Amino acid sequence: MLRALHKSKIPIWHTEGFNPHPFATFPLPLSLGFRGINECMDVKLEDDNYSYQDIINKMNDCLPRGIRVFNVTEPQMKAGKIAYAEFKMIFEDSRTSSHTICNQLAELLNLEKIEIEKKSKKGMKLVDIKPAIKSYKIIENFDNAELNIILSAGSTENVNPNLLVTSLNNRFEVEYQVDITKIDLYDSEMKKFR
Repeated sequence: MLRALHKSKIPIWHTEGFNPHPFATFPLPLSLGFRGINECMDVKLEDDNYSYQDIINKMNDCLPRGIRVFNVTEPQMKAGKIAYAEFKMIFEDSRTSSHTICNQLAELLNLEKIEIEKKSKKGMKLVDIKPAIKSYKIIENFDNAELNIILSAGSTENVNPNLLVTSLNNRFEVEYQVDITKIDLYDSEMKKFR
């Protein structure tokens, strides 16, 4: 994104100092291997009257196929307000029926506690991720199991969906192929982050 910003010649404000770089932040950036369909980036412009449509056009001219800017707005919420993230998780395995995977997901998610070892600054610690689950829905498809889940996210509590995958794998001694897409971000009142 920073390369596209540079190439686009949009008047982005740069940090001051010996090695100036464009000021751009990503509220709750994607984890490696995740897909996102509604990601956002905050930038600061040098020209407050610069056309939003020009930003969209110039950025899209510089971005690779599959990544598109579809909207530019004034910030309406600070990144610190993010409280939840919504994910769509597709579980697949050629040796296991989608019905079985759905039953395993339901069993895991209905436990009183879902404990997993999580790496922290002080080393590994056992954490219960069950309280971080706001809501979920399991859907049995023909060739996969789909889990739509809303998890705690943001600066105060952030649960990576991979912890849920690891919990499932450990509990049932399986190793499913999982495709994870971040759908949206929400504040504590479940208003979409914008």
